[in-house]
Amino acid sequence: LYPFASIHNKKLTWDVMLRQTSDWEGTLWGKPDWADRPQGDPNTWINRPRNEPGTVWKYNDTRVNALALAATNVWRQPLPKVLKDYIMDPIGASNTWRWYGYRNSWIVLDGQAVQSVAGGGHFGGGMFINAYDMARFGLLTLHRGNWNGKQLIAESWVKQALTPTTANTGYGYMNWFLNTDKKLLPHAPASAFVHIGNGNNIIYVDPEHDLVMVIRWIETKGMDGTVQKVLASFKR
Repeated sequence: LYPFASIHNKKLTWDVMLRQTSDWEGTLWGKPDWADRPQGDPNTWINRPRNEPGTVWKYNDTRVNALALAATNVWRQPLPKVLKDYIMDPIGASNTWRWYGYRNSWIVLDGQAVQSVAGGGHFGGGMFINAYDMARFGLLTLHRGNWNGKQLIAESWVKQALTPTTANTGYGYMNWFLNTDKKLLPHAPASAFVHIGNGNNIIYVDPEHDLVMVIRWIETKGMDGTVQKVLASFKR
């Protein structure tokens, strides 16, 4: 596999991949980049001109999968093990969460078969996690990567994740959705941010109120009203 071998893909950086502004091109695990939320004329999907990295935002699971594959090659081990060892076990998460790939997303690393996991759930796979573990992760990001005095995620990396993307100021890194312009959640502080999973399973993080909320299976239009009601209780 050489997912970054094309002239366009050679220009890509971790930052544009994390911000969904890469316009990565190709097919990975049998899933072409145009298959996730295709737009316009089908005759143009394959051969359209590529956008310069960093200029156009589009959430695309095939590109998330390419990012997951790249990270797996750097770590030289399955990403679920990396997550377990460095994040989930230290924050006291349960043993019930799972992170899956596809039946055909296996690679060989250093002589061992390793499954490259799916970054999102649009084509199957992805992460399955309970509300308590989601809340613990929210506490970790609320405290800017610090857990009981131990810095599990570099604070500088959290700062980057919370920096608005030029092509979409409501988006940071991957599933860090920002409220900088208050379009996502008008009744929440601009400093609030949300980790959003498939099906609108969300972790609301609000540094101003020292608050983490986990909300499962909520419609997008209901998110702001829910946050408004909870924040109203702080004023009593």
